[in-house]
Amino acid sequence: MTDYTPIDCGLHSQYELAIMHGETLQLEWRDEAGQQHSASVKPIDLLVRNHEECLLAETREGERLQIRLDRIVHKEAI
Repeated sequence: MTDYTPIDCGLHSQYELAIMHGETLQLEWRDEAGQQHSASVKPIDLLVRNHEECLLAETREGERLQIRLDRIVHKEAI
């Protein structure tokens, strides 16, 4: 079982639009251990992994990230 909490549909749509428009986002999120992270990323896709929705994104340095949507605590288009 997972502790995933589904996000609001409107917020999900905002991530989809950011992907479609090729936007760059400034994200803050917590990882599985609760550690806080912050990065400018280009969202690439939304996927479901183990019944958890995730954002697939790439940093400016080319690092690929999978961030669980319910762990994103702040997002801002830049």
